[in-house]
Amino acid sequence: MPTDPLAWETRDRQIAYTCPGFDVVNERVRLPDGTETEFDYLSEPASVCILPFTPDGDVVCIEEWRQAVGRVNRGLPVGGTEPDDDDLEAAARRELAEETGHEAESLERLVTVEPANGIADAVLHVFVARGCRPTAEQKLDHNESIRVAPTAFEDLLEAVREGEIRDGRTVLAVSYHRLFDAEA
Repeated sequence: MPTDPLAWETRDRQIAYTCPGFDVVNERVRLPDGTETEFDYLSEPASVCILPFTPDGDVVCIEEWRQAVGRVNRGLPVGGTEPDDDDLEAAARRELAEETGHEAESLERLVTVEPANGIADAVLHVFVARGCRPTAEQKLDHNESIRVAPTAFEDLLEAVREGEIRDGRTVLAVSYHRLFDAEA
């Protein structure tokens, strides 16, 4: 039984829809006032977002078609974790290599957030990668259309300020880095 008076009690849970990458979960819940109702949300594995800096200080951005909004999106490499990932850093290194063909000399965790916890159980782990150099070809998933677009950090920051970049994961990573990273 939940201990916080705001907590909802989950009475039943089922997967309403499943596809590669996420599930839609339907839960029957009891609200604090005793009302019983249903709640649906998106469930997906944790993901990693990488803010990758080259030795010269540019950011290894990507441009990717995003079907849901019908346009090319400029942003950062992001990918879901896999069941066999040993740790989040390994997942971040894999996604950086797959989406950009780059490897990082070092990686550090920047922040962990729940970007849409009103409608999804998604957890995003943001990493800063330094010393990124191209080492191989991209290894894109079958449904990815990505080109690498190195960008000066200040230009990326300005694109966030101006609202040109609308990808929430990129906005969050760049803003958080700018606010809290001593080297920014």
